[in-house]
Amino acid sequence: MVKGIIFDYGGTIDTNSLHWSEVLWQGYLNADIPVEKEDFRTSYVYAERALAQQPLIQPHHNFLHLLLIKCDLETQDLVKRGVWTATEEERLLKSQAVANYCYQYVLNVLQISRPIIDTLSKQYPLVLVSNFYGNIETILEDFHLQYFQRVIESAVVGVRKPNPQIFQLGVDALRKATGSTEEDMPADTILVIGDSFSKDIVPANKIGCQTVWIKGIGWGNEEIDDSVPTHIINNIADLPKVIKNEEQR
Repeated sequence: MVKGIIFDYGGTIDTNSLHWSEVLWQGYLNADIPVEKEDFRTSYVYAERALAQQPLIQPHHNFLHLLLIKCDLETQDLVKRGVWTATEEERLLKSQAVANYCYQYVLNVLQISRPIIDTLSKQYPLVLVSNFYGNIETILEDFHLQYFQRVIESAVVGVRKPNPQIFQLGVDALRKATGSTEEDMPADTILVIGDSFSKDIVPANKIGCQTVWIKGIGWGNEEIDDSVPTHIINNIADLPKVIKNEEQR
């Protein structure tokens, strides 16, 4: 029986199991930025570390703002390393083109994921658990995804995946939101849905939750054990069927 659901955000709700590096890379190809994928990945890592270490993303930034900042960091790094010999005007134009491409990509995915979350929110209490930059509430408002009774954001709570503690905070939030005790809502009645095997599925499994792994294209360095997830799907569109089958068991 499922009594509550915890969703991951990035890579799950917004890209349907495609790692964000892959979405951005598609944007680079679409914008005809002449760099190799490994060089892009190096700049992607550089930008992610910069965003984690510096308060470049502010709570009021919506998702397009975030993408513009992220793409700017990446393309600056590519030019600085001499990987891309672009003028500043060209760099800025193509950086914006990548951000716009990725934003539209998410809008397209949300046409699938939003109605599913909407329906589930009418049946179960929902909590969001996300490694994010401190602006997830603005993102949810931007994308009309205000279905979650509680939001656990790493930049706010000071705990990041894959630490199981962040999922325990999600479990505690579900219980608090519903006025439930641990006996009323044990961990094995809570379903965690995510795209990352190591950051979502493994830590949620460690605290006793059921899991649905939306298995897609990841970063490529995870050691996978398909026996760990309770369920494996390849598309968020299959999620309602999995939950229905779980309820019928």
